[in-house]
Amino acid sequence: MNQSKICKIRDIYRAISEFETAFAEQFGICLNEAMVLCALLERKTMTAGELAETLGVTQSNASKIIRMVEDKAFVNRVYGKEDRRQMLFSLTAEGQEKIETLKCSDMTLPEVLKNIV
Repeated sequence: MNQSKICKIRDIYRAISEFETAFAEQFGICLNEAMVLCALLERKTMTAGELAETLGVTQSNASKIIRMVEDKAFVNRVYGKEDRRQMLFSLTAEGQEKIETLKCSDMTLPEVLKNIV
């Protein structure tokens, strides 16, 4: 990897960090929490493992993120019908409303991310 690629990755990483800070201030949730809501909007119900894989985080991190959105009443936890040991997560009405608000919002992206997104 040459210096230019490293510098570009650094710039992208910095832009994501800046975006995440502004996003949390504007919407009251972090980017990972929003990604959980987005994933559940697309798939309706998911296990913690599926959420971890979708978000690209460890099971441990996924559990923390899930707990945060549960505490905000955006996600509901239910036992699996076929396997009572399995936990399934879905959006609550509040979670549905939050993700719809995010989808309709005007989010300002840093310049370096505008070209990517």
